[in-house]
Amino acid sequence: MPKKFVVPPLGGGAPPEGETANRKDEAFIMSTKTTVIGAGPGGYVAAIRAAQLGAEVTVIERDNVGGTCLNWGCIPSKVMITTAELLEKLHRAKEFGIAWEGKAGVDMAALMARKEKVIQAQSKGILGLFSHHKIRYIRGDAYLKAPGLAAVRPLSGADQGDGETEVPWDRLILAPGTQPFNMPAFPFDGEKVISSNHALNLRQVPESVVIVGGGVIGCEFGFILSALGAKVTIVEALSRLLPLPSVDEDCSKVLQREMKKRKINFIVNRTVERVEDIGGKLNITIGPSPFLENPSEKDKKPMTAEADQILVCIGRQSNASDIGLDKIGVKVDERGWIPVNERMETHVSGVFAIGDVLGPAKIMLAHVASAEGMVAAENAMEGSETMNYDVVPGAIFTVPEVANAGLTEAEAKERGYQARADSVLFRTIGKAQVIGEIAGQAKIVSDAETGKVLGVHIIGPHATDLIAEGTLAIQAGCTVKDIAQTIHAHPTLAEIMLETSLKALDRSLHG
Repeated sequence: MPKKFVVPPLGGGAPPEGETANRKDEAFIMSTKTTVIGAGPGGYVAAIRAAQLGAEVTVIERDNVGGTCLNWGCIPSKVMITTAELLEKLHRAKEFGIAWEGKAGVDMAALMARKEKVIQAQSKGILGLFSHHKIRYIRGDAYLKAPGLAAVRPLSGADQGDGETEVPWDRLILAPGTQPFNMPAFPFDGEKVISSNHALNLRQVPESVVIVGGGVIGCEFGFILSALGAKVTIVEALSRLLPLPSVDEDCSKVLQREMKKRKINFIVNRTVERVEDIGGKLNITIGPSPFLENPSEKDKKPMTAEADQILVCIGRQSNASDIGLDKIGVKVDERGWIPVNERMETHVSGVFAIGDVLGPAKIMLAHVASAEGMVAAENAMEGSETMNYDVVPGAIFTVPEVANAGLTEAEAKERGYQARADSVLFRTIGKAQVIGEIAGQAKIVSDAETGKVLGVHIIGPHATDLIAEGTLAIQAGCTVKDIAQTIHAHPTLAEIMLETSLKALDRSLHG
């Protein structure tokens, strides 16, 4: 069974020392030069683990440490979501017995300043970890010159001299990450047509915005921008928002209902075909989705929308195209993703790849990249570890939040389980009533014969925190009875798991 890794928190304290595993050849370990290209949540964790195991580690990064997660994704977007949620609560102040005059608004300059402060604090933490583990860190553009040899070009304008720095390696871990996918029909200009990167640096909230893509990033920004005051329309090519196989369809239904309450417009089974700038406003043509089967005449008829900006959130593209993979024989697929095996090895001996650059065939999440980094580092240092993707929690920071782990009901049935699915609404939980967040539900998918927990799907307040219990239950092979026999503190939101497990035992108390 694969080793279970405890991934250090982004920018957190130093991981425990003294964990060097027994290896066949200690001389090899002490002489191994391991180079990591990319310092995101996969790369920096891999570097730390390799250093713990005795490698001489160099990390090369063209941007700031922390990768997309810290600089353009997880952390800055959550800073903005926190402000958006607080603003919504202030607008509901009277519900909580607070009397005040006036209307709260957002100070974008202050919000951006806070975002940068949080990023800098986390970056400092990662650099501190590098120093603690004696990891060499080079800022610049990495490329591969030959097997066993990388080089770093100084960044444009950087005070690093005129020449290149050569970095020899015995083991190489590729973690270059990805960037937002750019639509050729309406490419990013940073002003009217923007990516998620641009959206995290907004200096003012647009009056109106059309978001292309109703996946995780599109839905999160839909709630953020709406709460900050924008009129939002989301266009999704598939039949529902959050159309991921891992996301329960009932979660999508609840999310769509909550969007309607907030006057967030969404259009499914449609795609954006054309964008024209007419007098400073964008005229957007919305046509039928190519994924729509047997469209009616009404479906085929184009729609139009007007907006100040269009935010494109339709996926990511690989950063591996310009680092010289061909020089060392590493092949990529037709979309630029790097294939690896379960040990995170490429087809080239001694070369590993981790993180988003593996593409959607794997799971493109920061915490998955960190786990992959641990596996790659172990195996780079003569270990024998494999990556387990069976129990990966998903966390989506919409309002309400969405989280999942394990199988959906449909997936469980496809795998031959006699599956049952039991749901309990958050409105039955006292703590949800107390905090005024009653929308949503928890669902446990279990094996009807054994009671084994197969999947947990939550939409509601703090769902992304609550999913940890479900993830542990699936990982440990727990049954619904195990959860039901675990005393949950009252009043807490975690009681939703107790109530749902009781319902799965046909012993429902409040659900």
